[in-house]
Order: sequence, then C-alpha cells, then structure tokens
Amino acid sequence: MMYHAESFAKDGFETTIVGYKGTTPTPSLLSAPGIRFQYLSTPPKLPGKVFVLLAPIKVAVQLLSLLYALIVVGRPPEFIVVQNPPSIPTLAVVQLASWLRGSKLIIDWHNLGYSILALKLGQHHFLVRIAKWFERTFGRNAYAHLFVTNAMKERLVHDWDLQGLKIVLHDRPPARFHRASATEAHELFLRIPPFLPTLSSDFAPSIHPPRSTIRTAVTSGHAPSLGADIFSGSSSPVASFRPDRPALVISSTSWTEDEDFGILINALKQYEMEAQRRATTKLGTKSSLPKLLMVVTGKGPLRDSYMQRVLELENHEKWQWVRCRSMWVEAADYPLLLGASDLGVSLHSSSSALDLPMKVVDMFGCGLPVCALDFACLDELVQDGQNGLVFTSADQLANQLTALLSGFPAEATKLDELRSHFDASEGPGASSVHSKWLSWEENWNAVIKPLL
Repeated sequence: MMYHAESFAKDGFETTIVGYKGTTPTPSLLSAPGIRFQYLSTPPKLPGKVFVLLAPIKVAVQLLSLLYALIVVGRPPEFIVVQNPPSIPTLAVVQLASWLRGSKLIIDWHNLGYSILALKLGQHHFLVRIAKWFERTFGRNAYAHLFVTNAMKERLVHDWDLQGLKIVLHDRPPARFHRASATEAHELFLRIPPFLPTLSSDFAPSIHPPRSTIRTAVTSGHAPSLGADIFSGSSSPVASFRPDRPALVISSTSWTEDEDFGILINALKQYEMEAQRRATTKLGTKSSLPKLLMVVTGKGPLRDSYMQRVLELENHEKWQWVRCRSMWVEAADYPLLLGASDLGVSLHSSSSALDLPMKVVDMFGCGLPVCALDFACLDELVQDGQNGLVFTSADQLANQLTALLSGFPAEATKLDELRSHFDASEGPGASSVHSKWLSWEENWNAVIKPLL
C-alpha cells in the first residue's frame, strides 16, 4: 500500500496512511508532499492455545481504533483504499466509513483472509467459515475492486458476485528497484554486515573494510563517502565484484505457515553434498560450484526455529560450501540488496492459490532471476526457463541451484542466460511476455489514474 499512497500523493491528493507503527516507510514516501500517517492502536498478540477464546478481544481493539481513524479524524476523504487481507473487522469498518463520509471505496484484493486463517485452524473450522462469510459479505460492494492476478478476478467475480469496477493491477516495483552497480554493492555491504562475524574464515574471502567486502573490492580511486581515502589519484571509488566472491542467493519471507522453509533447508543440504563431491573429484571450472551465501530477509514467528535448525546442520554436518543467515534490511536498502544478489528464491505457496509473491516482483525489478515454488497462477509472473525456474520439491530446487551456479562467477552460463532475459526486455528485443512489463508508475498511470 505504500506504493498506492505515494502515487495518490503524486497525483495531488492529500493522503493519509492508516496502519500500525512498525517498519520505517521508504524515504520517497516520507519525503512525498501531502502525506500524513495515522497510527492505529496495536492489537494484543494472541497465543495459539487461546486464539479462539481471545480473538473477539483483538477484533474489538481493531474495530475501535479503525472507527476512530476513519470516521472521527480529519476531513471526509474522496477515496478510501483498503488492502485485503486483513479482512476482520477492516472490511466492515471501511464500508461504514465510506457510507457515512460519502467516500468512494477501493478494495485492493491481495489475497483472501479466510484462506490464511485456514492455515492456522483448518479449512472446516467454524471461525474460518465465519471469516469467509464476512469477507464475501463486506467485500462485495465497492467503487472499484483491484486484483493482483487475473485468476483472482475471475474467481471472486464468479463466486462472490462483486459489484463495482473490476480491474487487474499487477504488482510492479517502483523505479528505484534496479540492478546494483559494483560501487552501489560495495557501499551497501559496508553498511549492512551483521552476519559477517558468523562466517568462518575458511568460507568467506578475506575482508579489509573499506577496501573490500565479502563481494566487492575497490581497485582504484579514493572513497570519501566511505569514510576513508583508499587510493590517491581519483575523486571517486572504482569498485568491482571479486572473482573469489561467494554466490549470493536471497529470499524474503514472513516466516509463516504458508511458506515451507524446510524445502530450502533440504535443498541447501543437497547443494553442500554436491559441492563437496565435485571438489573431491576435481572437475573443470565449468562444473565447479561456488561457496553459497543464502540470505533470508524478513521477520516472523517461525524465524528462530528454522534458523536454529540451519545452524545445527552447518555445525553438526560440518558444512564447507553453504552458509544461511537471516537479517532485517531497511526499506531503503532492500532494493540494493536484491540488485546486488545473483539469484532469488521464492517459497511462497499462496494460501488461496490466487495471489502472486511480491518478493518476486521486486526481484524482477532488479533484474534478478528467481527459482520459485510452483502454484496455480504463478505463470502470470514467472515464465519457466525465461525469467526464472519453477520447482515443486527440495530435490528440484537443489538441482536448479547446482545447474545455475555451476562455473560461477566466470562461466555460469545458465544463470547468465536468465539474467540476459531482463537486459533484452529493456530494449527493442523484448519478448512478447516482457514487452508488457511496466514500472509501477507506468502501470498506475495506465490503469488507475483514469478512475480518479
């Protein structure tokens, strides 16, 4: 929703963002004129054992906080835009607020709230049935319905008889998402090195900040922006990617039940075994495998248990070729980290099988190929063999990692083929699929701006 808010502000609307305080908004959003933030009271966290009993209390807190923000505070807005999920009590409150204040309601359907609840309670639980009724009832009528996939539009229009304008707005990243230069990557890795102390010297190449990082090195010039003169004779640093760098593979997750991180752990274990085998057989450069640094960004409830499992494997099985680390990246640095990576992994399985992983959209915006877990409508985004590869099991993912990273960095032919697809899509040689790829701004101007 940050992109939506920024676009409304750029189109001249006084924009209020209503939500919970937490992650720092992007710098472009903070600096945009006409934007203010209205923070909601944080609802209580409910332990799993008493979730059913205390859920009404949580809903009541959310209800009162939303009612105050939407009905009492400020002037009546021309538009109220809500992202679904969450559904309860949000959809009912925005319906009431739009009616009382004469506002046009726009519902941005990103997923189905009841399908996420079903992951916790089971598909046939009575609360899931109530949630589905609530979502269908209070989500049916709106000035406009936005959908992230064609599949979601077709399903909801058919099953729930949605009333109002119905528009597919595929997620796209803003222009600040791009492939990072070596200098951008160098400055980034000097700023965000929290996992480096946990990487043993026999895994990571030697590092001498600010001259070098785990991925880059400054070869000439000096770097006042990095806080130290490195060489004389030039006014700016000249960085390059190190030939001995590990492959950087990245994934982003909310660490919830709809993403099976165990698939990635098992694939990394198989990659470690294959890398050891190839090292002992002394195969040629094209068949050799690099050290693999797996970085997983995001916060969530299952993070600690999964990362503990990874560390136990690294230590007990004495991994030499793979390290997996979790880190939190601020919004301003996240596009640069994606743009400085070699390959992305998506474990998103979609509770509804109707949405698409935003993380893959962001990766594509940075020209980053992806290995993505398959589900029903994934082909609206990932074209298998063109901008990424699709897998259904840990075995498949492990095979894809070894195939794409063989010969890295100098002779990673298959990875280079996927990366070249993004280069081609920016010019006149664009494929029919990616000639339709627009930036967020272009997509907004073509699809949404005419409605405002």
